[in-house]
Amino acid sequence: MSIIVKVEESRFPNVSRAKFEGRKYEFKGGIVGQRVEIKQKGKRSKKAKLLNVIEKSEIEKGTPCPHFEKCGGCTYQTLKYEDELEYKKGLVEKLFKEKGIERELEIIPSPVHKFYRNKMEYTFGDEYKGGPLALGLHVKNRFHEIINTTECNIVDADFNTIRSEVRNYFEKIGEAHYNRRKHEGFLRHLLIRKATKTGEIMVLLSTSTQSELDKEAFIKFLLELELDGEIVSIFHVKNDALSDAIVPEEINLIYGKDYIVEEVLGLKFKISPFSFFQTNTKSAEVLYKRARKKIDTKDKLVFDLYSGTGTITQVLAESAKKVIGVEIVEEAVEAARENAVLNKIDNVEFIASDVLKVLDDLEKNPDLIVLDPPREGINPKAIEKIIDFAPKKFLYISCNPVTLVRDIGVFMERGYEIKELEIVDQFPKTSHVETVALLSKLDVNKHINIEIELDELDLTSAESKATYAQIKEYVWNKFELKVSTLYIAQIKKKCGIELREHYNKSKKEKQIIPQCTPEKEEAIMDALRHFKMIE
Repeated sequence: MSIIVKVEESRFPNVSRAKFEGRKYEFKGGIVGQRVEIKQKGKRSKKAKLLNVIEKSEIEKGTPCPHFEKCGGCTYQTLKYEDELEYKKGLVEKLFKEKGIERELEIIPSPVHKFYRNKMEYTFGDEYKGGPLALGLHVKNRFHEIINTTECNIVDADFNTIRSEVRNYFEKIGEAHYNRRKHEGFLRHLLIRKATKTGEIMVLLSTSTQSELDKEAFIKFLLELELDGEIVSIFHVKNDALSDAIVPEEINLIYGKDYIVEEVLGLKFKISPFSFFQTNTKSAEVLYKRARKKIDTKDKLVFDLYSGTGTITQVLAESAKKVIGVEIVEEAVEAARENAVLNKIDNVEFIASDVLKVLDDLEKNPDLIVLDPPREGINPKAIEKIIDFAPKKFLYISCNPVTLVRDIGVFMERGYEIKELEIVDQFPKTSHVETVALLSKLDVNKHINIEIELDELDLTSAESKATYAQIKEYVWNKFELKVSTLYIAQIKKKCGIELREHYNKSKKEKQIIPQCTPEKEEAIMDALRHFKMIE
């Protein structure tokens, strides 16, 4: 049975909350103020599925593309761009506030918020069972149905032309799409990449081995298309894997070169079919410019951990003494090395390794560490080792504010403070953003040191058995959270357990003390109850 609710709260990246008859529900999608139809996922579950938007929110004043209602590609098509920026900004600010970090953030708009994507993966299928051939994106919440995205307004205009013409080409010759249920058929995926600055285009067709591709005819057809850019690379991938992904079991270059060249801030980068590269080139330049402006790399040793194809490494190399990039994907490291040669940069070094495994072998005196981890953030085992290098500054670039907030808490516990924090809108019309944080060692002139001696606490015999080390151990064993002595002291004081504090107080007025996050506060409270220090 479905119910009608009003969206009361949104959470990053794209989760809404609402109430019905006193019960709270959480579901993917939705915008604050909308009246929506949802369906509970289980009798006792608080999770629900968004079925329909019954009434728009008052902030929905934008004009969506014709595919918005069915396509699962975008989130904020119905918002004007300035409203979208404010909405995203509020969601990220809320994340930090919940972790005890309250500040108003600046969100940097993308220079382009339409037709910006330089890479797209399309899937062959049908829009409904037994329907005509479709090539596009998945229908929202329907994995096996594909919508023809004829007028997508976030991809480069050439992509719409290539997608449409490729679909027509195979429909005319009668080739069938690959049925993901029956594992029968030929056509699987179409990957398109375009270099924004040079106009070079790469096309990759993925098929099964259940038929044969007329390569000469396909190449001739593609090269005759009227495009703003130029197709310089065509691949054919043969893929019989069960997964609905472009798995290159066999990859063949059937025309041109095996890469395209993009330019970023005057540097050239070769991009292969499966290279990681920012999907919004113009906004990436804004991101890298702002990142470079926040730090002084002149004559400094810099570590770039999670360096990918070496874009940031080479952007920072201009004035640095040396930049060392570490990346686990060997193909990305090979590309980074090639790009360094292409750009005639000789003060960079790229290491193909897991960050955690290589940390013990790196030089021990970096002046600056740049972190640009994947969406899951920094490996908890690696983060402590990274901080042990003790550089004066960390520059953390994150594609997932949720894990950024988590990781920043660890840096703050280890004596770093947030000097700068801002959002860069790399992905207009979607729920995603990039967040940049500059972390610096606490200024001793502003930092309050707290020394707490257990023998000076007014404790009962039961309480005296719970040392700070025991509380830390309890919290780690039960919650896998690391808490500092300072945080434990803050929560003890909050619970009315008197402490005698010893401060090395600065004469300056502004004194910065890291505050315990709600999550860690709850864990410490649980420990205090366990040790019978509070009821």
